[in-house]
Amino acid sequence: MDPPHPPLRTYYADAQSRSGWVRDIFSRTAGDYDLVERTMALGTGSWYRRRALLQAGLKAGMTVVDVGVGTGLVAREAAAIVGDPASVTGVDPSPGMVANARVPNGVRLLSGSAEHLPVPSATVDFVSMGFALRHVDDLAMAFGEFYRVLKPGGRLCVLEITRPQSGWARAILKVYLRRVVPWVAARLSSHRDTPELIRYHYDTIEACVAPEAVMAALRLAGFAAIVRDVELGIFSAFAAQKPAH
Repeated sequence: MDPPHPPLRTYYADAQSRSGWVRDIFSRTAGDYDLVERTMALGTGSWYRRRALLQAGLKAGMTVVDVGVGTGLVAREAAAIVGDPASVTGVDPSPGMVANARVPNGVRLLSGSAEHLPVPSATVDFVSMGFALRHVDDLAMAFGEFYRVLKPGGRLCVLEITRPQSGWARAILKVYLRRVVPWVAARLSSHRDTPELIRYHYDTIEACVAPEAVMAALRLAGFAAIVRDVELGIFSAFAAQKPAH
């Protein structure tokens, strides 16, 4: 096992319980997820996702697998860029997230995990993952699957919130995600577990492996041309490519 962070026993008992707990809380709070995203990103999420996909090499006519599709936030942007929603497939382990996904007609939604993608090998031009890397069980397995399903020359874009380097930035982020956003969610959300999900988001950011470890895992999986673009010291866009030969 190569998890992105140690077990967070405030939320679940041990590493074996982790994936089930994560899947269940995302399912229970799926109806509130878009509200959470808008609050956390201050309304800039759509613009940022689209720009990151374009910078990573997504173009019209490509086929896309969006891993951890959730409510479809990245898949919607991908469909708009490639020009044909039928060229986009979303994969997620959470039944609640898939049921609440709002994607254009034609986008295919499948049940599956990053470590076991229900997609044939070497059939996809582009793999995306939006802010779900902290929730996988095994980084090496996930990146191995991304590599497997991509065609030679295919491209990858992984978006994630990463731990700020400076102490003052970490303090601001902690107050915002552990106090401010949960307080807002408690008053606006429809499910009582939504504030806990937001606190869990912050704790996974705090505990997650460093960006350098993510890039090293991508290299071990076989990816090349690995780059990381950082916005505001916390929003990381990892881009990479499967070698053409």
